[in-house]
Amino acid sequence: MALGELLREIDPRDIAGRIIAIPAINIRAVEAGTRTSPVDGLNFNRSFPGDFNGTLTSQIAAYVHDVLFPMADYFLDLHSGGSSLMILPSAIIEPSPTAQGHRKNIKATLAFGAPTVVMVDNLGETRTSTASANHQGLIVIGSEMAGGGLVSPDALAICRRGIRNVLKHAGVLNGAPDIAPGANARVLKVPGSEGYLLSEEDGVFEPLSPLGSAVSKGDLAGRIHFLHTPSRAPIDLLHPIDGIVFAKRQPGRVRPGNCCFVLANEYPEALTDEP
Repeated sequence: MALGELLREIDPRDIAGRIIAIPAINIRAVEAGTRTSPVDGLNFNRSFPGDFNGTLTSQIAAYVHDVLFPMADYFLDLHSGGSSLMILPSAIIEPSPTAQGHRKNIKATLAFGAPTVVMVDNLGETRTSTASANHQGLIVIGSEMAGGGLVSPDALAICRRGIRNVLKHAGVLNGAPDIAPGANARVLKVPGSEGYLLSEEDGVFEPLSPLGSAVSKGDLAGRIHFLHTPSRAPIDLLHPIDGIVFAKRQPGRVRPGNCCFVLANEYPEALTDEP
């Protein structure tokens, strides 16, 4: 929605360079409201570098990887938590393979101007669009605009401002980024696998830690109930580390391996001038 507004409102005479805007790239998945395409069952954001001889999703990923990314200097990924997670509206720092690239990613992500900034360790994942752009040397800015399959007015407002801020940071639009009061108030880092609390059971999830709350290691995070065997006591889920609740599961139904919480902790290094 925010990209559509930008395309309708912007005057081409105000642009120095080129803007490639794609409001909905894997259109069959968008129409179905699912992470994976009903055409081939693939998740576009786990399909890079793609394959021009593959199925539709692989071909789209290959076009972005081989054609669009080489045209670009910056890549802004407008993302959300899908239907399974509610996530603090945030700008995401993509870890770069080089110290210089990482510093550029941090500066561009801070220029987006979200209230929360989080570096998410991708745990070596190379199949995402942001990882692909990073390895091609683009400056990369990610985002998580709420989630739960919902349109959040607050997140949409952050996104509208953030797009223009990144364009100004890149010099594509004139002026300095419009950093709102409270922007970059929290700069956090998901430390890795220890920041994720996964279900090991098949049942119904009762979350007890609000989104954005501070928790300590060992705190009660939630419970999994067993409606088909009510004689069985619920299983307690405990937070694995100290941190801030960055994301929590939206649906009540859980199966083994489903993510229930994601925790992040402070990342003060992002605010220094060191690489």
